[in-house]
Amino acid sequence: MNDVTRILNDMERGDPKAAEDLLPLIYTELRKIAAVKMASESSGHTLQATALVHEAWLRLGDAEGTAWQNRAHFFGAAAEAMRRVLVDHARRKKSQKRWGGAEKVELNESTLVLAAPPDELLAVDEALGDLAKEDPTAAELVKLRYFVGMTMEEAATALGLSKRTAESLWTYAKVWLHRAIRAQK
Repeated sequence: MNDVTRILNDMERGDPKAAEDLLPLIYTELRKIAAVKMASESSGHTLQATALVHEAWLRLGDAEGTAWQNRAHFFGAAAEAMRRVLVDHARRKKSQKRWGGAEKVELNESTLVLAAPPDELLAVDEALGDLAKEDPTAAELVKLRYFVGMTMEEAATALGLSKRTAESLWTYAKVWLHRAIRAQK
């Protein structure tokens, strides 16, 4: 039995010193695995091999109750931990790119009218008159939601509609108004 397997067995038995003994023995090998993983990543990757090793080590340490069968099992788990770190890193980066690093804020529907530019308010109001001729209930729903700032539940109750019906009508009205406003330009 080599030293790594022996220390892994000690860890399984609950020896608190075993993890401290293990890292110096496996660090170089983990660093090689990380370097191979990083080599397959795109150039300019912001995660370095050392950081990858450290993050994977932390994840392996969090895997309580894992019984490492042997050295190969441990290094297989380490490679999988590194893969997950890289995937998580890519997801965070993609998310930041998608949202442009913008701060996420909760949308308060009651402030929609206040935030709308005057030209938009006028265009919606003008198109709303035409919508009222075609579907008066949809026009009323838009008034309650867009101009008054009612929630979907409040507007549905005010109009005597189920929430589901109001949501369908809201979707229809938004599309109808969008087309009407585009036609105005």
